[in-house]
Amino acid sequence: MTAQGVASQTGSGPEPPNTPLNQGRPHSARMYDYFLGGKDNYVADREAAAKVLTLWPGVMIAARTNRAWMHRAIRFLAAERGIRQFLDIGTGIPTRPNLHEVAQGIAPESRVVYVDNDPIVLAHAQALLKSRPEGRTAYVHGDVTEPEAILASPDLTEVLDLSQPVALSLVSLLHFVPDEWGPYDLVQRLVDALAPGSFLVLSHITPDFDPEATQKTVQVYHSGGIQGKIRTRDEVERFFTGLELVEPGLEVPHRWRADLAETDSHVETGDVTDEEVSFWAGVAQKS
Repeated sequence: MTAQGVASQTGSGPEPPNTPLNQGRPHSARMYDYFLGGKDNYVADREAAAKVLTLWPGVMIAARTNRAWMHRAIRFLAAERGIRQFLDIGTGIPTRPNLHEVAQGIAPESRVVYVDNDPIVLAHAQALLKSRPEGRTAYVHGDVTEPEAILASPDLTEVLDLSQPVALSLVSLLHFVPDEWGPYDLVQRLVDALAPGSFLVLSHITPDFDPEATQKTVQVYHSGGIQGKIRTRDEVERFFTGLELVEPGLEVPHRWRADLAETDSHVETGDVTDEEVSFWAGVAQKS
């Protein structure tokens, strides 16, 4: 399990920007950073990550495959669908190339707004999420459980024109939103605010391929105070209700438009199996 940008720790709402970093307990963003090979994590994160690795040895492959898929999806939207606005909720600790670097590598004028509720992400965002001069980036301290607050943020509205198409990125995020928080309603409220022609970019962990490993992994996260719910293919597909999935539809990340993977030289995953990855991923358009 990975990702951020949601009230994933014990509690029901986003943490304010001045919240201590809580180094003594694991955090999903910092564990994801560890799985990606980053250095912005603490002992509690590494200890929890080590437990996950004993249960799901492929979790590092899953994290890196999922990120490589995100890069392909963003390149596809920028190059083939002409999207120039991106809203990334659940940004996590920046790991280059970041979403805006991928989009602006295709179209330098692209505009990107990042959203997360973790103060450590804010600290890194200020240093690393810098736009090319032709485009713009902004960071919003917010939580996916409060979509209206995100959409009304002046930092967002100064960068994105919501009357024009936007790609909404919810990558590796919603498995940190348990059913009692109304995840389908949250996604619908976000999508409803977007203009026709917008896209939803979404990936989600699943028990479909290795139920024992993924269910035990959830228990590790829960024991660390990180809430969530892994979902089956049908449950993930429900997030795309009312939208048109682009080919190849809902797919495991490593087979989603794999022909675009040749430029993903920054991610070395090699041959991977569905069991190792245990994710579903898709891109869909609002008509």
